[in-house]
Amino acid sequence: QVQLVESGGGLVQAGGSLRLSCAASGRTFSNYATGWFRQAPGKEREFVAGINWSGDSTYYADSVKGRFTISRDIAKNTLYLQMNSLKPEDTAVYYCAASRRLFTTAESVAVMSPDDDWGQGTQVTVSS
Repeated sequence: QVQLVESGGGLVQAGGSLRLSCAASGRTFSNYATGWFRQAPGKEREFVAGINWSGDSTYYADSVKGRFTISRDIAKNTLYLQMNSLKPEDTAVYYCAASRRLFTTAESVAVMSPDDDWGQGTQVTVSS
């Protein structure tokens, strides 16, 4: 089991940028797919971005493709989400997640279950 702590959220104007971080402890990210999800008020949690177990393949939701970039630093055991050209509809609580299954793909992040490891979330608010 891994403990995940997100940071970097905040209030930003439309068109601005933020970088979210997710620090992991208890287990390395190596060999496990990880990713980001978000949940807006009154909506279900949705997939945002994933990175595969080896860190060389990524996968994005259509709504963020070309604006968001997922990356990781194994030495720091930290996952990142660079968010550019933010829109008001990006407002949500953002969660990082880590698969408990070895050698998983970036696409598999989109179907992570509650049994995987999840952080507590960080609020991102984009004003118009």
